[in-house]
Amino acid sequence: MKPGRFITFEGIDGAGKSTHIAPFAALLEARGLRVLITREPGGTELGEQLRELTLNQSMAPLTELLLVFAARAEHLAARIRPALARGEWVVCDRFTDSTFAYQGSGRGIGTDRVRLLETLVHPDLQPDHTFLFDLAPSEAARRRAAARAADRFETEDLQFFERVRSGYLERARESAGRFTLIDGMRGVDEIKKILEKMSVTL
Repeated sequence: MKPGRFITFEGIDGAGKSTHIAPFAALLEARGLRVLITREPGGTELGEQLRELTLNQSMAPLTELLLVFAARAEHLAARIRPALARGEWVVCDRFTDSTFAYQGSGRGIGTDRVRLLETLVHPDLQPDHTFLFDLAPSEAARRRAAARAADRFETEDLQFFERVRSGYLERARESAGRFTLIDGMRGVDEIKKILEKMSVTL
């Protein structure tokens, strides 16, 4: 059986990535591929419980980091790895690049502890491709304010999101062959066309 592929969507809150996940998965399914759409933190019953804590319960940065990786370990074991083994394509809203950006850079934990946990939880697995939606934090904040009630990440100040954005861009520089950088200021239809082209070349 041909192994599946692991595709992730990343970006700061409000950059627009979540709008495009389901349409992108539909493009893959139109090619006859089996697709699992999932998200982090979350993706499993336990992971969703940990997500609720992470997004809404005040905690120390290190606690937050450990909860994110606990949810990820369960997610990998219960859903992501089995789906890939069945030959499915996994399209995931956030993965470890988010942890480097949000906890490593945003919270100031640094990359060393994130890399240590990455090595422990998934030493042999990285996304096959990552779409990084890049947007100025000021514009992302404007969009978030108009969209929904904020969780505790979304209420952080612009300086926090500047650090998160820098963390993402550093990850993209380190693994340039894995990332496609998408300008979040582009229109929805324009981004859809970019993803449509990419869906047949991955």
